[in-house]
Amino acid sequence: MTRLALIHALSHSVAPINEAFERDWPEAVRMNLLDDSLSADLARGGRGLDEVMHERFQRLAQYAVDTGARGILFTCSAFGPCIEAVARRHAGLPVLKPNEGMIEEVAQGQGRLGLIATFAPTLASMPAEFPQGTLLELALAEGALDALNAGDTQRHDALIAEQAAALRERGCTRLALAQFSMARARAACEAASGLPVLTTVDSAVKALRRRS
Repeated sequence: MTRLALIHALSHSVAPINEAFERDWPEAVRMNLLDDSLSADLARGGRGLDEVMHERFQRLAQYAVDTGARGILFTCSAFGPCIEAVARRHAGLPVLKPNEGMIEEVAQGQGRLGLIATFAPTLASMPAEFPQGTLLELALAEGALDALNAGDTQRHDALIAEQAAALRERGCTRLALAQFSMARARAACEAASGLPVLTTVDSAVKALRRRS
């Protein structure tokens, strides 16, 4: 069986991706590595994705490979360049950014895409990953991550859904939830906007399965 490493920078990402695997690829053997200081250090450090952060990602990936992982999925979308560097070092393995699968699906469609995040650095780094010419509208669901951290999942989902409705008014014809921790808000966004909603978790499982 295929052993996969799921590497997390937010504790809220663990459950959504494991639930997606249980649903869509239950036979895959998973190991979960969590370092929730990665996101905290990025948010407060002011240094961006510096050499220290790159080295931390390399060490996490090497640990996963040393345990026998035959594929790696990173689940936090604010660290694209760090993950790309890992993929170059481990070119013989599938190493996926959390957004890769979803971006592949976006490229197959048409129309203006509304991209919602709850973590501001994600909106700074992620747009560059989309194919040139993709029509993007960005929205930050302010306060949603704080609500999730406080255990108020209803408020978390409602704040994201508000942005979904606003993006429809801004001309978007489809929506994407940028972070794994946001997947739980998919139904609320669909109800609020009437638009199709992509999540990174479902797309990531499909993409990793294709490449493994």
